Amino acid sequence: MKFASLRTLLVIAALLAVNVLSAFVFFRLDLTQEKRYTLSSATQTLLADLPDDIHVDVYLTGDLPPAFKRLENAVRETLDEFQARAGKTVTYRFIDPTVIANADEKNKFIDQLQQRGLAPTNLFATEGGKRTEKLIFPGAVVSYKGKEIAVLLLKGNKTASKEEQLNQSYEGVEFQLASAIQQLTQTEGNRRRVGLLYGHTQVPPSRFADLLASVQASYDLFFVDMTKPGPIAGVDAVLVPKPDRPFSEDELFKLDQFVVNGGRALFFVDGQRVDSVNNEGTYAQPISLNLDDLFFRWGVRINRDVVKDFYCAPIPITVGNLGDKPNVQLLPWRFYPLLNNFGTSGNPIVRNLDAVLGRFVSTLDTVRSANIRKTPLLMTSPYTKVLKAPALISYNEARQQPDPQTYNGGVHIVGCLLEGKFQSMFANRILPGDPRAAGFKTEGVDSRVLVCSDGDLIVNDVDYKRNTPYPLGFDRFTRNTYANKDFALNAINYLVDPNGVIAARTRTVTLRPLDKIRVDANRTGWQLLNLLGPLALVGLVGGVWQFMRRQKYGR
Repeated sequence: MKFASLRTLLVIAALLAVNVLSAFVFFRLDLTQEKRYTLSSATQTLLADLPDDIHVDVYLTGDLPPAFKRLENAVRETLDEFQARAGKTVTYRFIDPTVIANADEKNKFIDQLQQRGLAPTNLFATEGGKRTEKLIFPGAVVSYKGKEIAVLLLKGNKTASKEEQLNQSYEGVEFQLASAIQQLTQTEGNRRRVGLLYGHTQVPPSRFADLLASVQASYDLFFVDMTKPGPIAGVDAVLVPKPDRPFSEDELFKLDQFVVNGGRALFFVDGQRVDSVNNEGTYAQPISLNLDDLFFRWGVRINRDVVKDFYCAPIPITVGNLGDKPNVQLLPWRFYPLLNNFGTSGNPIVRNLDAVLGRFVSTLDTVRSANIRKTPLLMTSPYTKVLKAPALISYNEARQQPDPQTYNGGVHIVGCLLEGKFQSMFANRILPGDPRAAGFKTEGVDSRVLVCSDGDLIVNDVDYKRNTPYPLGFDRFTRNTYANKDFALNAINYLVDPNGVIAARTRTVTLRPLDKIRVDANRTGWQLLNLLGPLALVGLVGGVWQFMRRQKYGR
């Protein structure tokens, strides 16, 4: 009797010690192969330093198909991990908009969600031999100090299967939520600085409006005037948007030394110029920006050509008349390639990214450069044709049926990431008496540069009737939104801080689908096992327990 009481007291003392210890020592075990429940170090740091309360309203819940239910569970598990790291600072709730009984209130609530930036998705399913349709909102709203950001949780490459796209959305939950929290909680003192190089493009500001507004949401944006004396200073990265005027020797020197000294740079540069197009035709003329030597030293070369890709976006073309009205149809325009080939690098800039829309794209080659690692990010499809500039471009070509045998140019690089210690193009060219010799470096610290051979990747269309810019990547003809803005923002994020929240985009969750043929063939056996197995296990444990009791107390 004394031994039993002592054992009880020891168990109680152990439980008390564990509870007291847990208040001071925090740990969680993730036994999954992909570490799917382990947050990235940048996310953990972000959550540990939250200055105030964060609340998340998730609208992906309710009666959902199993695949969407898995995504809902992933959001819930991620938010549970956020709470485990941040404590009571992070709160969340799941709201099902479809449970509102009153039709007017329901429609009003749905309109409010759309105004807040959450786009609905129609789900189609077959139940009882009838086709049903349901409206869901696969998104969330993150709130902080009266500010809020809408987060789209259903993201991925739309050319993938539904299962793969949902799995890509599963992999991106942590990044989507963490990046929204980071954007809301950033203060003036800890925001990175991005410089926009101006004075070299004739594109009006309204055509860059959406990108600049998106950059300003996460970074401090400055305009860099290359005509002013002195080096480029005070910014972490420089964005060079679609230049069409040559760079001077002094401007090249500033860009060169900025990168050599660790500055990041993003170049969206054309290899040719297409001013306008008509039915009769115009020419894609080669353009010289005086950047060739600089790019060549860094390890890339933009060619003077234009790509025609079989995988492309359509444009409206008048193909005839319907009565007294023109017959306008959408026809493939092979000078507008859809860039959906991101290589095998798995770089977080392009991982699980949707297609990017290009316009009059040139090819990009890599050349040997010491200490520079090159990662192709954007590539064309294998079914391409490359035309050397000057090349004839005419809308009438869209009417013609192309010969697939002539589109045998193979895959070409359009965007390339360069990482390493860059060597100056001006090495052995700066004499001691040169005013630029002060502070000149031939090789500096590690840096990163992104070069894309299409300046239109970051140019948005404009609705001239309402005088408002369309979102970057929005195609006004097909009403599709491509991933141009995601690509540009991911690139800036990676170049400025590769080990930051964007590192969460490297998360991999492997799909392990069941063998449907074997499941269908053995359905009855599996159902019986799931039904009777737990009962048999409980009975077995109970029988063993009773047998041990009889052996112990039966004497």
